[in-house]
Amino acid sequence: MAKTESASVSTVRSRLLRRAVPLVALALLAGCSGGGESGPHAGGSGAGDPVFTSLGNSGYQVLHYGLELDYEPEGNDLDGTAVITARATEELSSFTFDFTGMKVTDAKVGGKTAKTSRKGNKLKVVPEQPVSTGATFKAEIVYSGKPKTMRDPDGAKEGWIETDHGAVGLGEPEGSMAWFPGNHHPSDKASYDFTVSVPDGYTAVANGELKKKEQVEDEDGDDWTVFTWHSGEPMASYLATVAVGDFKTAETDAAGVPAYIAYAPKHEDAARHMKELLPKAMTWARERFGPYPFSSFGGIIDDNPYIHYALETQTKPYFPEPETDRIIVHELAHQWFGNSVTPRNWRDMWLNEGFAQYTEWMWEAQQEKGRSEKQTFDDYYDGKDPESKDAEGNDIWAFPPAYPTAETISGRPVYGRGAMVLHKVRETVGDPVFFDILKAWTRNHRYGNAGTDDFIKLCERKSGKDLGDLFDTWLFKADKPDHR
Repeated sequence: MAKTESASVSTVRSRLLRRAVPLVALALLAGCSGGGESGPHAGGSGAGDPVFTSLGNSGYQVLHYGLELDYEPEGNDLDGTAVITARATEELSSFTFDFTGMKVTDAKVGGKTAKTSRKGNKLKVVPEQPVSTGATFKAEIVYSGKPKTMRDPDGAKEGWIETDHGAVGLGEPEGSMAWFPGNHHPSDKASYDFTVSVPDGYTAVANGELKKKEQVEDEDGDDWTVFTWHSGEPMASYLATVAVGDFKTAETDAAGVPAYIAYAPKHEDAARHMKELLPKAMTWARERFGPYPFSSFGGIIDDNPYIHYALETQTKPYFPEPETDRIIVHELAHQWFGNSVTPRNWRDMWLNEGFAQYTEWMWEAQQEKGRSEKQTFDDYYDGKDPESKDAEGNDIWAFPPAYPTAETISGRPVYGRGAMVLHKVRETVGDPVFFDILKAWTRNHRYGNAGTDDFIKLCERKSGKDLGDLFDTWLFKADKPDHR
């Protein structure tokens, strides 16, 4: 049975006495429903994803997340307030957020106390009055505790991950629910504001642009630093991040795009190299993919031995350690493919990783002594490239890239064979049409969601060719095809 958590009103900012960051005054921006013939509905749990079936929620679309976080690395203690602005897509007597682990201490909808209950990874919110269809409303959730590290079905760590000098929030595919409540499905994108308070000496980095940094003192006389970050372009919640640590920072110009790099002090050489690489890589990528879709770029180079993957967190890819140029370019490509143009559901993961992997191939091809894209394709096909197999010996032919499971969402076929699909399209339609397709894809679906069917239709329309057999053979069928 779900447990109701409707504690008395409190604010997680009580210890920061000198801080002038008031809670948002909440008001329902459209009238409450009078009921109607059918009466209000409960927003559903699950967004209908074919891979992560319980992820996401229905009945509303989030417009904005305002996250206020106080984090104490000593003890891994997090106090949070999430102010979630959303539009009801149906009349709502209740709705749910994805949220796990943390204790909810207060909730409001439209400025009025709301009831909450928990069942698994779902937080149910019952407003005092139903929300009308089409109404814009604000929900405030106050919470605290020790955010947890989660395990993906494939065994990788995500969620809130402590490091030896701080912590980082990583969300692909489900981990964001460990540190803030929300509609954590890629089909629901929103803008974000982060206000992160950390003890003096720590730096807090998040998506978007740093708007303010101020020193405050709490009631015990301890010094804190408050970092305010704004991410104005739509973002899927799995791409949201907050990293806290003893970071040093550097700012630069990436071919006209302001870039902010945070790095562990021991990785100063890697940060210097990234500053030199970004202008060249940004210019190269824009020539192939079209205008860069966001207001800023950069990266976080951490000292984190507890995870073993880089992640394309929007505008600031996260690297647990210094990475090669190819991986940096891979995460840059994701800003177009995955971040700006986001899949409608997790089955279309190849649209993220196939594009980013093929970008690696193209980057290598223009390096001195680098393989051509065809040579890389052949090495993958023949199993000669080390990335054509994983550590367990599973190769790119283990399953069709269009049909990953939760356990194989990051498997080699999604990356490598996804890239092979793109190369076969390029061979078939020719370079001028192929790069026209890439630019049309990023332009037509900028800041939105799109699926495999949309990409196939675009390729056929731009090329004037029936490409059904190509996609059937390379994307949808399990068998290793003959391409000689």
